[in-house]
Amino acid sequence: MKQTSQDPVDSSVPRGLQVAGAVCWRLLIIAAALWVLMWIVVATRVVVIPIAVALLLSALMAPAVNRLTRSGVPRGLAAGFVLIAGLAIVAGVLTFVISAFTDGLPEMVVRLTASVETIRSWLINGPLNLEQEQIDQFLAGLIDMIQENQEIITSGALSTAATVGELMAGILLTLFTLIFFLYDGEKIWSYLVKIVPPNVRARVHTAGTRSFRTLVGYVRATALVAVVDAVGIGIGLLILDVPLAIPLAALVFLAAFVPIIGAVLSGSVAVLVALVTVNPVTALLVLLVVLLVQQLEGHVLQPLLLGRAVRLHPLAVVLAIAVGVVQAGIAGALLVVPLLAVLNAAFKSLRQDAANEPEEEPQRPRLTLPKLHRLNPGRARAVLPRIRRPGTRRQSPKNTEQNES
Repeated sequence: MKQTSQDPVDSSVPRGLQVAGAVCWRLLIIAAALWVLMWIVVATRVVVIPIAVALLLSALMAPAVNRLTRSGVPRGLAAGFVLIAGLAIVAGVLTFVISAFTDGLPEMVVRLTASVETIRSWLINGPLNLEQEQIDQFLAGLIDMIQENQEIITSGALSTAATVGELMAGILLTLFTLIFFLYDGEKIWSYLVKIVPPNVRARVHTAGTRSFRTLVGYVRATALVAVVDAVGIGIGLLILDVPLAIPLAALVFLAAFVPIIGAVLSGSVAVLVALVTVNPVTALLVLLVVLLVQQLEGHVLQPLLLGRAVRLHPLAVVLAIAVGVVQAGIAGALLVVPLLAVLNAAFKSLRQDAANEPEEEPQRPRLTLPKLHRLNPGRARAVLPRIRRPGTRRQSPKNTEQNES
């Protein structure tokens, strides 16, 4: 009997500690791999972010391109038509919002000035009973602080100009990538699938198809929810006569693409504008309007449009947005939730395919017979009695000779 030698160090370490150590070093390797991947993404964010935005836009426009293609329109013409129509809609909305902001800015300045005067008189004649000289000293100190930090502000403006240059380059890269995603998206995905091993290629292709279908549903539902939020809050701001109602509604629409946090921030801005430019009662009414729209979104629109396949837990969404903001700012907050939805759909697809895969049956041992034509008659006579069917009783050589006679 073989005796297995055991390391005395391993025998002295408890079994639970050995398992914990094995799990920990594997987790450290996974964390290191994720950190390297995150570092690569952040280092190349100038390229990664435009590609991710183009993927989101392609998920929004691809159904229209496919519908036109099925109607007989060539693929290139359909992609160009949908892209030009989408750019025209975006340009029209931006022009309308900018013109509305320009028209409403003078009225907002007048109301803001009146609100500042009201606050100043409340500080002087109210319960705080401040003096005019104290308020003037505070304003003078604020102006001096701005003048002292003029260099920092100038450098920030220069960095903003560089950011604008990167933004323009990113927009051009996004459009260029979007054209090829709409025209050759299926071919690009088929080429990428060929990288994986052949035995799992079909499962990866299915997971990718389901993930993109999930992304299409997510982007479409989020856009519809953003439109409903913007229209509802915009109508409430117009009824309550809040300045810059149209630009605030546009801000609500853009912020709605960041789940949970975006709606809270845009609603807070609308309430703050109403508080500063009108009065506290109007600000309270705006808060009620925002809360009603948020309840309609959370309990009716999202469950109805997104469904269970795309729905994510609110805690996972908030934590993912926090990580995205820390790593990539506003772009990270915008892209991390669709990424989480796509990964969730891919994981579910791979797990379902693995569960439905039939188990391989063990191979039965095959009965190999000797090749009798290669044996001489005497050898064949000696071999034949040894071949018997399963379950039959083996005969002795004496009984065999009697049977032969």
